[in-house]
Amino acid sequence: MAGAFSAVYTFGPTFRAENSQSRRHLAEFYMVEAEIAFTESLDDLMKVMEDLFKAATEHVLSCCAEDVELFHKYIAPGHRAIDILKSSSQNFTFSTEWGCDLQTEHEKFLVKHCGNVPVFVINYPYELKPFYARDNQDQPNHTAAAVDLLVPGVGELCGGSLREERLELLSQRLARAGLEDTYAWYLQLREFGSVPHGGFGMGFERYLQCILGLHNIKDAIPFARFSHSCLL
Repeated sequence: MAGAFSAVYTFGPTFRAENSQSRRHLAEFYMVEAEIAFTESLDDLMKVMEDLFKAATEHVLSCCAEDVELFHKYIAPGHRAIDILKSSSQNFTFSTEWGCDLQTEHEKFLVKHCGNVPVFVINYPYELKPFYARDNQDQPNHTAAAVDLLVPGVGELCGGSLREERLELLSQRLARAGLEDTYAWYLQLREFGSVPHGGFGMGFERYLQCILGLHNIKDAIPFARFSHSCLL
């Protein structure tokens, strides 16, 4: 679809298979997923992420001000979504052991270090990202053109990447992972060419958790589903 239209999105339920029992995870949650065609720049993705966050928050604050104030008064005293909205996102360079993924503690540290404002982290180690993330071909570090948006109180809110549109590189990575047969349909869609594109996802409950100041994501959804919550 993203090859036919320059910008498309979906909003619907998403399911998580991992057995995560943290305050940031649900087994079923809602997600906005966006895809943008004809882009070769992470800057384009980051602009859409930032604009989406700001536009959604401005709408919530203008249409549901009393509801938001209720949360800020009784659930999260001192939390102000408007402060996050007024801040500008930052890109940040830091040092850690190369090849290690960021944990929640790292994400919280980065946000706090930058003044409790939204932070973009870009160009992750290639092997940490899914097969469809675009290879930057920047040895010896070897990174993927991927980006995460970290926000105060939550950590990762959005995650995305440029997509690998080069069929040869895509085939090679799937072969190394032993997934050629499983994703044969994915390769077939690109046999006759593709266009540079990228996309990202934003968890809706995590977004609510961020702007309302909720400690636990289970309070951001009426009927929370998480691992072992549906026992008979």
